[in-house]
Amino acid sequence: MIEEAYAGDIIGVFDPGIFSIGDTVCAPSKKVRFEGIPTFAPEHFAQVRLKDTMKRKQFVKGITQIAQEGAIQIFQNLGGGMEEVIVGVVGVLQFEVLEYRLKNEYNVDIILENMPYELIRWIDNEGLDPKKLNLTSDTKRIQDLKGKHLLLFSSEWNITWALEHNKELILTDFSKN
Repeated sequence: MIEEAYAGDIIGVFDPGIFSIGDTVCAPSKKVRFEGIPTFAPEHFAQVRLKDTMKRKQFVKGITQIAQEGAIQIFQNLGGGMEEVIVGVVGVLQFEVLEYRLKNEYNVDIILENMPYELIRWIDNEGLDPKKLNLTSDTKRIQDLKGKHLLLFSSEWNITWALEHNKELILTDFSKN
């Protein structure tokens, strides 16, 4: 039993699934509030799927854990499941790390296909059906794991085009949400 710990101390805490990276553990009477850990917008995207569908459980566990650590961000095709996900990263080396960790820590082989997108934006309109938007053929409609809608763009021009052709559309930078 540990009575006290200080910054820099390493302790073990049982986690029944309620803790996340960046959480602060303290006495209930000492409420602590920090600014959130900054989230950087991914600049590289890849479609990731299993080679062996019998290892779905290991794949979901591994990719979810790696995302919780902040190494990657996971998205889905609209209405899609976890068998095939879109992974967003800040640097392309993170794809190699993902592939290595899934193989060596979770015994999962993946197929990783790079996608041509460089920009991501949240759709801020409540109730707007992204399937009804008038978009260029190289803009992709996706959602996060909570079902919130986003768009992937290959250039700034595509963002401007989407806003000009969908007057009701409100987009927000990824890092601001």
